[in-house]
Amino acid sequence: MALPVAFFALFFAWPVAAIVARGLETDGAWHLGRIADVVTRPDIRHVLWFTTWQALASTALTLLLALPAGYVFARLDFPGKQLLRAVVTVPFVLPTVVAGSAFLALLGRGGLLDELWGIRLDTTVWAILLAHVFFNFAVVVRTVGGLWAQLDPRQEEAARMLGASPLTAWRKVTLPALAPAVAAAALMVFLFTFTSFGVVQILGGPTFSTLEVEIYRQTSEVFDLSTAAVLTLVQFAAVGAVLAVHAWTVRRRETALRLVDPTVTARRPRGAGQWALLASVLAVVALLLVLPLAVLVRRSLDAPGLGYYRALMRADGGTFLVAPVHAVWTSLQYAVAATAIAVVIGALAAAALARRDAGRLVRGFDALLMLPLGVSAVTVGFGFLIALDRPPLDLRQSWILVPLAQALVGAPFVVRTMVPVLRAVDVRLREAAAVLGASPWRVWREVDLPLVGRALLVASGFAFAVSLGEFGATVFIARPDNPTLPVAVARLLSRPGELNYGQAMALSTILMVVCAAALLILERLRTDRTGEF
Repeated sequence: MALPVAFFALFFAWPVAAIVARGLETDGAWHLGRIADVVTRPDIRHVLWFTTWQALASTALTLLLALPAGYVFARLDFPGKQLLRAVVTVPFVLPTVVAGSAFLALLGRGGLLDELWGIRLDTTVWAILLAHVFFNFAVVVRTVGGLWAQLDPRQEEAARMLGASPLTAWRKVTLPALAPAVAAAALMVFLFTFTSFGVVQILGGPTFSTLEVEIYRQTSEVFDLSTAAVLTLVQFAAVGAVLAVHAWTVRRRETALRLVDPTVTARRPRGAGQWALLASVLAVVALLLVLPLAVLVRRSLDAPGLGYYRALMRADGGTFLVAPVHAVWTSLQYAVAATAIAVVIGALAAAALARRDAGRLVRGFDALLMLPLGVSAVTVGFGFLIALDRPPLDLRQSWILVPLAQALVGAPFVVRTMVPVLRAVDVRLREAAAVLGASPWRVWREVDLPLVGRALLVASGFAFAVSLGEFGATVFIARPDNPTLPVAVARLLSRPGELNYGQAMALSTILMVVCAAALLILERLRTDRTGEF
């Protein structure tokens, strides 16, 4: 635990504490009354209200549309199921900037709806809600569908034989067993939408602002660190509460259930009802997940002769100091470095958490590992500039600053992927190797590593995809001559002109293809223990 604790303390806790302290301190003293002054301001109360209700609405809409898909993947067997599973998961690993760009191409000026019917839905709350469903659809399908596939269907069949209707049997038998997984998925969706940044930044315009977007505006546009610090504390408290409830639901989910092999519970659709349900799920996937990405690709090809892609090869001297295509190579380099850091830190933390004799303090660190997913990435990025600005850790001009910020987001995915597999390793294998004289390092290398090697590859893929799309912290610390792909897309979208817009669509398409390729590789490596969130 020493290295993971030191890493999170140095590159997460310290920068966040530094930016909060800088914002609340005046003349050497902390003014906590500033918290009440900020949260009672009408504009801030409006931001808090919008952040909360849009997260609740996004969560409810995601559950409504994704739960039927969870049933289809769990109980029905049909051609192309594995490909469809990969298609459903692609949006989750995409950067939020790409999701925002895709819906901008679909709903915005000159988008598909604008061309066909003259309808524009960008800068409306519906665009934000639909983009959040697009991004979080896979969370519900994987979390709920993964457990649903392992529930013994004979329990519900027994209730039917005793006279219960299909709805009653599902409500009284299946739903109580699924409730912890549904609650865990809902909490994760709420967490991701409550802290939404890229989607709201692109689609919300000046009208809508979440806490994360407001922290960014107060920090980078208004330069009001005091207000940004208060909002950071408010978001920190909200995220902490959500993670505490999530940890409780996960413990409930780990209680004894009658589980079976998921490969034997799926059957070919039978009856008009199941075929209709499958058709409706396919329609939702096509319209909500595939169509925005298809429109994004089409908009990137609007210029004749791949004009937008060719424009990426040259610097304009305004938006970038280098050619925009340079961001592709920069992002790949940063993502590889961040993945290496995240795998080392996450694997060590997972090894400690998976031990059966782990103490309460170690188990408590498990919840803290999730905080970087919910705490303002904007705060972390700006905190890097404030906290890491003097020897021996003056990293402001170092290239490693970006991978460090990206690794903070990738490490929790490594932990979540590897812990279940490490816990499944028979401890007697380790004990036998130790009795035969193997050192702890050799036991890990020759017993654990061969068993968890595939999970390690899956974890590396997730960390790579997540690092590639990190935006909130990177937007502060990426150097002008080395922008990452998400930062480059955001800069292009912020500038007027058809050429800038087309280049943003082209870069978003490149980023989507890279992330989708990583996901398809993950699907080929996926096992029953490593394939679910």
